[in-house]
Amino acid sequence: MAFEGLSEKLQSAFQKLSGRGRLTEADVKQVMRDVRIALLEADVNYKVVKEFIQKATERCVGVATLQSLTPQQQIVKIVNEELAQLMGGVNAKLTFSSSPITVYMLCGLQGAGKTTMAAKLGGWLTKNGKKPLLVACDIYRPAAIQQLLVVGKQVGVPVFERGQQDPVKTAREAIDHARHYLNDVVILDTAGRLHIDEELMQELRRVRDAVKPQEILLVVDAMTGQDAVQVAQSFHEQLELAGVILTKLDGDSRGGAALSVRAVTGRPVKFAGTGEKLQDIEPFHPERMASRILGMGDMLSLIEKAEEAFGDQEVETLTRKVRGTDFTLDDFLDQMQQLKKMGPLSSVLGMLPGMRNKLKDIQVDDGAMKKPEAIIRSMTLRERAKPEILNASRRRRIAAGSGTTVQDVNQLIKQFEASKQMMKQMMGMRHGKKGRMRMPF
Repeated sequence: MAFEGLSEKLQSAFQKLSGRGRLTEADVKQVMRDVRIALLEADVNYKVVKEFIQKATERCVGVATLQSLTPQQQIVKIVNEELAQLMGGVNAKLTFSSSPITVYMLCGLQGAGKTTMAAKLGGWLTKNGKKPLLVACDIYRPAAIQQLLVVGKQVGVPVFERGQQDPVKTAREAIDHARHYLNDVVILDTAGRLHIDEELMQELRRVRDAVKPQEILLVVDAMTGQDAVQVAQSFHEQLELAGVILTKLDGDSRGGAALSVRAVTGRPVKFAGTGEKLQDIEPFHPERMASRILGMGDMLSLIEKAEEAFGDQEVETLTRKVRGTDFTLDDFLDQMQQLKKMGPLSSVLGMLPGMRNKLKDIQVDDGAMKKPEAIIRSMTLRERAKPEILNASRRRRIAAGSGTTVQDVNQLIKQFEASKQMMKQMMGMRHGKKGRMRMPF
């Protein structure tokens, strides 16, 4: 999972304050020393770390201890707020042109995942009511055009290509094509290189000057750490970026790129690739990412993923059932089936408060839902509707019929009850109630 090493080290630093009655300056300096080391080991730019530690230390020492928070929680709260500010504070949304067609120009080095990200962005825009067109402007990398055609088809977004034709001419013709076929967004997949060179930049500037894109977005590999930040700085100096898209944020990334790029370049991270599937893209929310790093979960993103996977009508039906008394084991089984649409199980569970620590020593099996499914399907319709009637003899029969144990059946019933409680909390947050985020320490 992304930021796993950084998250563990930060939480270990905060644990040292456990049980303290009051916060002293020496306590703050000790914790901030550990935080500084954790950030540097996560490949965060050292100047960024220095400024971050200075701000956080001043706030921790200068603030009066809040009666409602322990010293440990108080430092976590301040570090959480400063991490969010470091990454931009709030989500930087895409801007759209006042003209009928908005052009986004994606650029980056080879291997960063630019072509795949073009399709992911196109798919995301389609879900949000736009009609995008992907444009193949990379005429150098072998099979780049074919790759864009394949991924474009998979997300249902048309692709405009003119083979090995000059990319500038292709970009111009693509806009005329979009105008004719009523596409309101054009995404240019431009050429990359193994490293930055003047020939690449000159071509990108020609494309930029020819079509005047609304935004130039740099795609960088989050796993390259400080190299990604240096690449972003170089591209920004040459092209004036509007923002950055991080790929492979779900991998074993130390976090340096996500935490440094905004501070070094002044340009925000707008999107993050969170998996290999073409739907694994999400807007980058600094405040939510800070909460994930500190192990506090990300309930808002989890709710959004759930709404996208379930659909509005299904969510409303489920809400009524959860609030009432007619949420059954059949509904629970349907819920587990829908959960598969939300992405890898480890990623989904990692958004729950306090779960990162619990998952670090556990291999989360995406096939783990097979056993609960077998247990539920071994029940009668009445047992699924009224699990309270499951006495010892019924549970033994169900275990034998599903090839599991009575302990497995008991565990499933506990999960069913816990799921109902968690869903009530999520439904409450979804309808505007304030959910209190419990510290995981």
